[in-house]
Amino acid sequence: MRCDKVITYLRVFGTTMFGVSLLLAITAAYIMNYQFIKTDNYYFSFGLYGTILAVHLIIQSLFAFLEHKNMKRSLETPIKLNKTLALCIAAFQEDPNYLRKCLLSVKRLTYPGIKVIMVIDGNNEDDIYMMDIFGEIMGRDKAATYIWKSNFHHKGPDETDESYLESMQHVTRMVLSSKCVCIMQKWGGKREVMYTAFKALGRSVDYVQVCDSDTMLDPASSVEMVKVLEQDPMVGGVGGDVQILNKYESWISFLSSVRYWMAFNIERACQSYFGCVQCISGPLGMYRNSLLHDFIEDWYNQEFMGSQCSFGDDRHLTNRVLSLGYATKYTARSKCLTETPIRYLRWLNQQTRWSKSYFREWLYNAMWFHKHHLWMTYEAVITGFFPFFLIATVIQLFYRGRIWNILLFLLTVQLVGLIKSSFASCLRGNIVMVFMSFYSVLYMSSLLPAKMFAIATINKAGWGTSGRKTVVVNFIGLIPISVWFSILFGGVLYTIYQETKKPFSESEQTILIIGAILYACYWVMLLTLYAVLITKCGRRKKEQQYDMVLDV
Repeated sequence: MRCDKVITYLRVFGTTMFGVSLLLAITAAYIMNYQFIKTDNYYFSFGLYGTILAVHLIIQSLFAFLEHKNMKRSLETPIKLNKTLALCIAAFQEDPNYLRKCLLSVKRLTYPGIKVIMVIDGNNEDDIYMMDIFGEIMGRDKAATYIWKSNFHHKGPDETDESYLESMQHVTRMVLSSKCVCIMQKWGGKREVMYTAFKALGRSVDYVQVCDSDTMLDPASSVEMVKVLEQDPMVGGVGGDVQILNKYESWISFLSSVRYWMAFNIERACQSYFGCVQCISGPLGMYRNSLLHDFIEDWYNQEFMGSQCSFGDDRHLTNRVLSLGYATKYTARSKCLTETPIRYLRWLNQQTRWSKSYFREWLYNAMWFHKHHLWMTYEAVITGFFPFFLIATVIQLFYRGRIWNILLFLLTVQLVGLIKSSFASCLRGNIVMVFMSFYSVLYMSSLLPAKMFAIATINKAGWGTSGRKTVVVNFIGLIPISVWFSILFGGVLYTIYQETKKPFSESEQTILIIGAILYACYWVMLLTLYAVLITKCGRRKKEQQYDMVLDV
């Protein structure tokens, strides 16, 4: 026992020192600004800090590639599908069409004997349509439905202690005795909805799959995730490949689709190689039920800075699994399609909310670095502090008083984006990934300031994305964007003022012209390709009435 404690203390010390040393080394490399390659007048340079980031991307891509090979080999491993499984669907003001697609895909799941529980966040008359759709798709004679005045933590109006206790028991009995259950309950947020399903199930099933009501599941999605859990008893949770259902509806949803592929098939695939996936996404995830009930109360009652947490439910659920020392995995063989915002403001609010949960959970996650591979510590340091170094770099370049520095920054952003997207295109075997370089602009102009705003308002939970039936426009996300563009515009004005003091040299004029032409050519070629390939493809998809789950 004492030996185990000593080993734990040593691992805590070791991972802490590794993380601190790594951060100090990166900071030193950034501040020293040591250059391996540089030209006269610093028109081009490549330094130590850039090398660190380039090596990180190469290593990350390599391990992602190796994990995909492992996924292919898993095909040869036969398993028995004799474990009990429950699918929990969280619904809130869902678009009727999306909900129908979700439930139709649930009916096509190939896992035998799966139990389906849909919990609706809200019990008003405006929410009844979701229960009606559930009965229509799943079969009114098979579906058990219940409109609950309360939920497991809050009594409804005119509810006595006796009737409240009886209603909780009724919900539990109904979930345990029926294969298809739909519950409408008092509004409480997504975590409350998930808690209801988990609590009512108890320990009656082996595995619990989670799903959102805007998600279309591939028929084999459940089977593939069960395979991962069956192969290794120390894997506590597994996520699948989440793709975009409405990717052709706007440029925002299309760019999100290529970003999703990158996030899942490179970033999470790499994490999966080391058994430390940081977030099992809500649309497609599966957990060992025995683990869920080890921390369900702590998960629900999570607090941060004195306030109960109301977002980041899936990321914290993943972190709870990691905190117990269990691995979390990703499999590209389990797939789904899910809705994403098609309007800029709604996308911005969604990303800000996700950034809040990322930074909050980063702090929680750090307490368990010692229980997992060093890669978990390494990647947390690299990705957690990267936005701060990037903001410092941008401000520095914009306020140096040279137009070339600004142009070089724009060219570098697109060049890095093209390199990453080219590798992704080769790995996926689809040229569409080249548009990932477009997402770099969205990241630099919008997501970067949104991350800073998320940190500044990390304890505020009063806004986020709305339900899909009625989309609410929220302009608060424009605050950090306005501040960021004001800072950049100030840098442009300062640069123009400095450049007017002295004429351009002939060599500088040549470099500026070449750089401007290259940047213009990039946009002309990519926008033309977008218009030819994506716009036509999107128009064709909208004309077709397709019912395929995997729209690649």
